[in-house]
Amino acid sequence: MKLHTNRRGDGPLLVCHPGGPGFDGSELVDLGGLDATRTLLLVDPRGTGGSAEAETYLLEDYIADIEELRVDLGEEQIDLLGFSHGGLVAAAYAIAHPGRIRKLVLTVGLAAFTPEMQAEAERVIASFAGEPWYADATVAIAREEAGDYGTPAEAAQMWNAMAPLYFSRWEERYRPLVEVELMNPEPLRQFNAVPFDLRPELGRIDVETLVITGRDDFICGPAAARVLADGIPRSEVVIVENAGHMLHLEQPAAYSAAVEAFLSR
Repeated sequence: MKLHTNRRGDGPLLVCHPGGPGFDGSELVDLGGLDATRTLLLVDPRGTGGSAEAETYLLEDYIADIEELRVDLGEEQIDLLGFSHGGLVAAAYAIAHPGRIRKLVLTVGLAAFTPEMQAEAERVIASFAGEPWYADATVAIAREEAGDYGTPAEAAQMWNAMAPLYFSRWEERYRPLVEVELMNPEPLRQFNAVPFDLRPELGRIDVETLVITGRDDFICGPAAARVLADGIPRSEVVIVENAGHMLHLEQPAAYSAAVEAFLSR
């Protein structure tokens, strides 16, 4: 599928795949100011933003879409940044298409769901129990787990309720940056229905890789980063303090500095 993209910033090209699945490239904003040194090619994955809807939203579909994008760009190799679910896509792309990536950035990514990640999630979520938004957020998580989000409006409502959990410390100033009016529910539904585990194949990623996450990310935090770093031979890990899943919004300077230092070496 031909993907819609937006360019932002100036400098060497960095292809950026957002998360969800179900979010478009605008989720990434400017990646904490990384557009000051890089041309960010913000991808709208299938079924989001300006890209067409599809019948399937499987991992192999996302991999094929990135390869088609690379070919259309006329680039033998690309620098690729994957955020959240986009990190899963980026790692899987690196496995499927060796030699096509110069450097790989896995931001709050994951290779599998593990018991250690589940324990980390429960601990971090419990730490927010006193927050005024906590009850609505935990109800929203239960709705996702039950698949109770049949329409784009329902999926958006669910995400907006749980969004504060994705920050180390929620502040209302973040709301305009993360709230959505509509969200295609089908990518998330198919993602939750199909198990995945890249751990046996991570050793095939033979490129320099930055694994970066927030210390307080409840869903793809240090436990997820350890799995990626243990499996990818040429990887390094950066844990950003006082940051949750949306570390590019909470700690923009620390995040963009770490990514730029890695890419520019």
